[in-house]
Amino acid sequence: MQMNFGLKLSQTQKLVMTPELRQAITILQLSTLELDQYIEDQLLENPLLDVGEDDPKVDEVEDKTEEKEDSNTDDSIDWDEYFQDEANSTPIRVQREQKEEGAGYENFVSSTPTLQDHLMMQLHVSSVSKTILKIGEFLIGNIDKNGYLSITTKEVAKILKVDEDEVEEALKIIQTFDPAGVGARNLTECLLIQIDQRGIDAPKIKELVINHLTDLAEARFSKIAESLNISVSEVQDLKDILVTLDPKPGRNFASLNDVCYIVPDAVVEKIGDEYLVIMNDTISPRLSINSYYRSLLSSEDKESNISKFLSSRLDSAMWLIKSIEQRRVTLHKVIQSIVEVQKDFLENGLIYLKPLTMKEIADKVGVHESTVSRAISGKYVQTPRGVFELKFFFQSGLDNENGTSTSSESIKKMIQEIIDTEDPYNPLSDQKIADILKDKGISISRRTVSKYREEAGILSSAKRKRY
Repeated sequence: MQMNFGLKLSQTQKLVMTPELRQAITILQLSTLELDQYIEDQLLENPLLDVGEDDPKVDEVEDKTEEKEDSNTDDSIDWDEYFQDEANSTPIRVQREQKEEGAGYENFVSSTPTLQDHLMMQLHVSSVSKTILKIGEFLIGNIDKNGYLSITTKEVAKILKVDEDEVEEALKIIQTFDPAGVGARNLTECLLIQIDQRGIDAPKIKELVINHLTDLAEARFSKIAESLNISVSEVQDLKDILVTLDPKPGRNFASLNDVCYIVPDAVVEKIGDEYLVIMNDTISPRLSINSYYRSLLSSEDKESNISKFLSSRLDSAMWLIKSIEQRRVTLHKVIQSIVEVQKDFLENGLIYLKPLTMKEIADKVGVHESTVSRAISGKYVQTPRGVFELKFFFQSGLDNENGTSTSSESIKKMIQEIIDTEDPYNPLSDQKIADILKDKGISISRRTVSKYREEAGILSSAKRKRY
């Protein structure tokens, strides 16, 4: 066989991860707040980007986009025509205007005191020596967000070069402060402090806390009753008292690092018999092309460095606007499809939540499953039933005897309702709950009931039993 060299032309198709495509993917998976920050960064980097308020051209682009939602091609919006129309407008630079507001009481927001602030205030009004005050301030600074002391008294004495007895004295003073139980070194000490401060004088309760907390957590009531020489019902009565105490006394105070806000990416409202999806466009600014630089680009020589720079920045700005608009359209389609599937949930509640997969939504929208995954990542929607993460609507489920299916969240809700109506002195076992659900047409095993019960934070029948 003779080997020869030759040249030939062939056409192939392959997906290339261009910077523009990478940017579109990044923008799609950003939440509303993240997108706002991303836009702010792009405004600083690209001088051709500008922010306009109530820009009719932007509205025109959105209208064109919604009219051609069914098309997946990149020419769903005539961007050349859009920017050409803008070029013919008066070259006046649009800038963000900030309205000066007069000072009013509503502009001042009071801050909630932290746990350390609350304890420091009580320490400074206490009648203590300067040494104890200094030690107390150091101890308060080492109390964690749950109200527990995160350092030993021996370490405090070594750091401050004071006697350990003085550290113990300062700690005892702090442990008398509000909230009850603060400054404890462990759970046992925390509960004992609260028992003393509340004046609880139930017999054996301190002994129960000191020696049998683990047995109590595992519901080994018979063992505790035998050790304390009391009845099982008395052990349960003591447990009922202990559950009224707070194991984390500091958690009710504000923490500067724990303040989180959820801004829904869309709002679902019921209009008549239909549910309407309204995208939340109030957070992110609406972008446009800066008219000054656009006019400068048209007047410059095409071969000049200024023209080349502005052309590259214009391409980048156009891709950003296009990617943001594509994100909006894709997210709207995904949420609308979810609403159509989960309409029974919106109408009647959690029990009617249906099993749903990303592939089902991808098929309805006409995109890849990975696109749906990116679209719902970190996104929230406000519904008449509350604010939910979009991932909440994608539930696994079990097949029913009638050919339908029930989501895992619906089954958890059913299990909770069954347990709420059970006899506390004769609680239902997981097998009995499975039998009840089977009578309702849901085929479920005992192990699956146990799994869902634990995920819902419900105790086992042995731990729920009353004596």
